Amino acid sequence: METKIYKRLPYGNSDLRSIITENYAYVDKTRYIEMLEKESNKNQFFIRPRKFGKSLFFTTLMYYYDLNEAENFDQLFGNLYIGKHPTPERNSYAIMKLDFSGLDTSDEEGFKKSFSSNVQDAVRNFFRIYRHVFSDADSYVRQIDEEKPGIIALQKVFYAAEQDKVKLFFIIDEYDHFANDLIAMGNRLGSDFYKTMVAANGLVRDFYERIKMAAKTSIINRTFITGISPVMLDDLTSGYNIANILTLEPQYNEMMGFTQEEVEWLIRETGVDESCINIDMEAYYNGYLFHKDGKHRVYNPAMMLYFFEQILRRRQPPENIVDLNLKTDYGRLRRLVQNDNNRETLIRIMKENGIVAELLAKFSIDMLNDDDYFVSLLFYMGLLTIKEPCFNQLKLIIPNYSIKTLYWEYLMKMIRETSPDLNIESRPLNEAIHALALDGNLEQFIAYISENAFGKLSDYDLRRFDEKYIQILLLAYLFMSKVYVPMSEYEAVPGRTDIYLQRSPLLPQIKYEWALELKYCKTDASEADIAAQQEKGRAQVEQYIASHRLGGRPDLKAAVIVFIGKNKYRILHIEH
Repeated sequence: METKIYKRLPYGNSDLRSIITENYAYVDKTRYIEMLEKESNKNQFFIRPRKFGKSLFFTTLMYYYDLNEAENFDQLFGNLYIGKHPTPERNSYAIMKLDFSGLDTSDEEGFKKSFSSNVQDAVRNFFRIYRHVFSDADSYVRQIDEEKPGIIALQKVFYAAEQDKVKLFFIIDEYDHFANDLIAMGNRLGSDFYKTMVAANGLVRDFYERIKMAAKTSIINRTFITGISPVMLDDLTSGYNIANILTLEPQYNEMMGFTQEEVEWLIRETGVDESCINIDMEAYYNGYLFHKDGKHRVYNPAMMLYFFEQILRRRQPPENIVDLNLKTDYGRLRRLVQNDNNRETLIRIMKENGIVAELLAKFSIDMLNDDDYFVSLLFYMGLLTIKEPCFNQLKLIIPNYSIKTLYWEYLMKMIRETSPDLNIESRPLNEAIHALALDGNLEQFIAYISENAFGKLSDYDLRRFDEKYIQILLLAYLFMSKVYVPMSEYEAVPGRTDIYLQRSPLLPQIKYEWALELKYCKTDASEADIAAQQEKGRAQVEQYIASHRLGGRPDLKAAVIVFIGKNKYRILHIEH
């Protein structure tokens, strides 16, 4: 029997030529090229969260439409959908690619210089790549080197295209990267700086107005713009109002990200050892839906490729199930929550695992302090996704377990800022969780939390204190230890446990898993009220541990914890 030759996993590789020619697995998304080309408006705007495959898709567009790549068409696309169904416009454009990541946002002058240099360098590179296409290409390069015209260099591209009858395709990646950096500053400087750049006569607005005018007069034949937020598109207003916004169109729901079928194909093609897949991949990495009528939920591709790369590299399950790069990519969340209203909204999302809101296609920076706008921004960042319609609005939820851990980490940072007396000592916390895992000792952990966490919360944090707030605080502390995989609202059928502590797949020696039901009474609650909550919890837990999923488990322990005020509690162990 012939041994299967596996393809390489394209983790960290976003160049189509490298992927196709160096035997990497390529999840074929090229059918969307055909769909985009059939759109009546050739100026298109499409955004997705970070690490969702945008860069690879754009290199695919570039190779497909680049007139310099005509002789390589069969090699690159012959085995793909678009190679078997080529469109009329293949390999017919000079591609102008701009990427606005990495600009200097430290001050206004530094930004102007880096933005102008970025455009100028892209134009210079454009003429060098297409020197055989444009009759005066070398002259334009010399002029740019001598004059250093900044964004005015664009006019040389437009003039050359008209003179030599060359079709132009402008692809702009990370269009809003600098804007997100400025917004994340969360201060007056960042806001004013941003508004100056996108206001009338501002440098960024001037750039997009030039693109707009060239597109309207058909000097630019196609544009495709991407980023992670629609904020800047709205703030540019008439500066760039010609684009067809495709972000929330259901037919493009799966254009980026992996479907379940595509994930299974990747496993087969790259030889991922399925015996090393020791987690529920769907729960950890899937869940994204960008339109209520989208056909399939999709996985975050960077999360998925990270997980598979760890298995292929180590031939065993990865030590960190959540990619540490994810924390960097979403680290700006804390900086975006600069006012009490947005903080409370974020806490509400954590308590309820979501929120009902209207999803807005466009909104201005001035609106980010309003609920619907802030929630929409969380959606575009990939921190919320669509669960289902809710009358004329949408139920938005946290997409998966990986993203939940970011919320928990944010919560801990926020509490540390607002409760100066809170000092998390990792050694006694870990000892308490180890006692929970190996000895079945719940009391030590709850005593630690009551004394060192709840007992030291500021009055600001105590305003939120209720059963749901206790739940997310416990989840955050439990996640810190890495001993358990803490689950909220774990489906026991019937019912859902408040907290389910599943042993880490890397620590099979953990002796006990836990099902915990939480109740809360105010400090002045009567004995009768406390007893009533305890009995209510007992009935729920007995139902859980009798379920098909949890029943008959000698390694499962269960308890009801009634918290009374901020520093008293009662624990009722449920035998089974």
